[in-house]
Amino acid sequence: MSNYSKIKHDLFNQKLIVVSKKRSIEQIQSYYDLGERSFGENRYDELIDKAKALPKDIDWHFIGHLQRNKVKYVLPYVSLIQSVESMELVQIIDKEAKKLNRIIPILIQFNFAKEDTKSGLPHNEAIPFITECLNYSHVQVKGIMCMGPHTEDISAIEHVFEEAHQCFLELQNHFGRDIITECSMGMSDDYNLAIQHGSTMVRIGSILFNEK
Repeated sequence: MSNYSKIKHDLFNQKLIVVSKKRSIEQIQSYYDLGERSFGENRYDELIDKAKALPKDIDWHFIGHLQRNKVKYVLPYVSLIQSVESMELVQIIDKEAKKLNRIIPILIQFNFAKEDTKSGLPHNEAIPFITECLNYSHVQVKGIMCMGPHTEDISAIEHVFEEAHQCFLELQNHFGRDIITECSMGMSDDYNLAIQHGSTMVRIGSILFNEK
């Protein structure tokens, strides 16, 4: 079984985001031809070039650190920004989205692993932060995003995913399940653990493209 077939078999209701950063147009097209429509990029210029070159019905997700001065360039192309971690970024997205007459779906990034190398908010800021986001009419918070810790310790990874899912449930309880719909966690090395702990969306790249 190919890695792609295995991943598709492992997923239940989770959405697959094919992480296409640093991949060629031809490589991305090959997964488009298999029926995939959601792809993730972490550089604004790469996303724009690929969006212009590839089919227009692709849902582009921005999954990396988004500089505030680059927001206006990516907004015409993205369907979801997964990596929002500051109110300043929310404000810029809202301002630029208003110019386009768009409402931009976003996920709030959390650092449940508490690693210095990872970006994101702490758990205790979740409700206050999202409450403030509701003041902006051109952004729409859809849920949360996080990354597992950089370790081979399965229990440590599970602990992070358990906390993420608990935060997700708290937010659903507070804001409503119709508003908070996505818990984006799980990558090539840990997506199965993420699925077991309530992920709704996995971001997978290396094990897909390494076989092609």
